[in-house]
Amino acid sequence: MKINKHTLDNGLRVVHTQDSSTKMVAVNVLYDVGSRDEHPDHTGFAHLFEHLMFGGSANVPDFDTCLQRAGGESNAWTSSDITNFYATLPSHHAETAFWLESDRMLSLDLSERNLEVQRSVVVEEFKQRCLNRPYGDVNHLMSPLCYKVHPYRWPVIGKELSHIAQATMEEVSAFYHRFYNPGQAVLSVAGNITWEQVLSLAEKWFSDIPAGDCFERQLPQEPRQTQQRRLRVERAVPQDALYMSFHTPPFQHPDFYVCDTLSDILSNGASSRLKQRLIHDKQFFTSIDAPVTGTRDAGMIDIKGQLRNGVTMQQAEEVVWEELDKLKEQPLGDYELQKVKNKQESVQTFGDISYQRVAYKLAWYELNGGAEQVNEELARYQAVNVESLQRVAQELFRKDNASILQYHKLN
Repeated sequence: MKINKHTLDNGLRVVHTQDSSTKMVAVNVLYDVGSRDEHPDHTGFAHLFEHLMFGGSANVPDFDTCLQRAGGESNAWTSSDITNFYATLPSHHAETAFWLESDRMLSLDLSERNLEVQRSVVVEEFKQRCLNRPYGDVNHLMSPLCYKVHPYRWPVIGKELSHIAQATMEEVSAFYHRFYNPGQAVLSVAGNITWEQVLSLAEKWFSDIPAGDCFERQLPQEPRQTQQRRLRVERAVPQDALYMSFHTPPFQHPDFYVCDTLSDILSNGASSRLKQRLIHDKQFFTSIDAPVTGTRDAGMIDIKGQLRNGVTMQQAEEVVWEELDKLKEQPLGDYELQKVKNKQESVQTFGDISYQRVAYKLAWYELNGGAEQVNEELARYQAVNVESLQRVAQELFRKDNASILQYHKLN
């Protein structure tokens, strides 16, 4: 795809690609702030701001209502690395999204009333997702087990409920002014809109927003794990569950694409190794998955599965290790690797039909070295070979690189 880029004087990075096959436009604003940027005693702030950013601004009392009147819709999500906002709307109303996004970047409503409303929403979400749901505390157990010094050691939603419940206006205001400014953002636009239109609208609505103070992010880097870590808990859940996490290189590392391919080999689709052999053939698990986190700093590949009744935790762990050892000891067959690559190509090709997904990918890659890398993504997956898979599997799936949570149901 043809990619256009420009940086405004205030530091806002603008990225664009045109898609004339649709009548719609996606306007995506990615902020370089996630839970890794929080203080250990004040966690959950990035997620809180995901909600606060919809609470109104100086000239827009209700963000969603204005967008819906223009025939659009919006949403957002927060991760450990970023907070991402997007709006999709008819191309002839694209300026509405530029206006709305610029107003909340410049002058978010940080009133006590808005803070109290959104704080209550997040507190209830914390209770619902983490305290009152089966397996809801897994992230709170696994994050500090896997990470000892890096701020990935707490979940995106926050380490403790009290951190959000007791958040003060002074703390919230300081977080906003540090991270939610042009110098910390990427504006990406995809759909039926020209580069000239995007440049004009970006200059009109964003150029007069102050850049914000410069700062150098200094995060403690997680040391190499050299000893297996284990935790056992009992909870009121329907089935025993096993969680095994292994440290991986960060997203920007060339071996990330190898790690992601290993994840696909293990659990992407019914014919993947873990699902075929451990669910269908041996029937040790009722569900199992092995996603890779793909974080900006060193991440994880997380194997998580729920055990069938009558299967012991020891049996379940042993069969998982057997499958991991096969990847380390036996080179992958050409057919199996090509099958995975074909699926990756299919996902990339059909995914890029979505102008909203393309807008996000442009912003993500621009943050991580350059939006033009979007055009190299498929080639990087296709370059993965049998040798690199075995080499990386041997490095990842070591016993001393494993953090294991045995999650037992109460008897």
